[in-house]
Amino acid sequence: MSITKSFRSTVTAVTVLLASPLVSTPAAGQASPFMTGATALQANLLEWLTPIAVILVMALGAMAMANRMSWGWCLGAILGIAIAFGAPQIVTWVRGMFGV
Repeated sequence: MSITKSFRSTVTAVTVLLASPLVSTPAAGQASPFMTGATALQANLLEWLTPIAVILVMALGAMAMANRMSWGWCLGAILGIAIAFGAPQIVTWVRGMFGV
């Protein structure tokens, strides 16, 4: 009787081990660690850049009101803010141009 019970548990264990790859989702463990890290870095940078960009725009406005700045600095700051916050769209656009 114990041989039948042992055989039955062995067959059950082997069946579970053989069927588990068929049941599991194949994409569960295939996320790229680079993309996960890059996404986290991007989110952190955007959180840091948001208040810095607001303070920069306020300082540029104050300097423009006092007529104490070159407008090239203002345009450069606006372009830099646009690049910093539009980076995901820019990367998608460039990758689409080269078919990557």
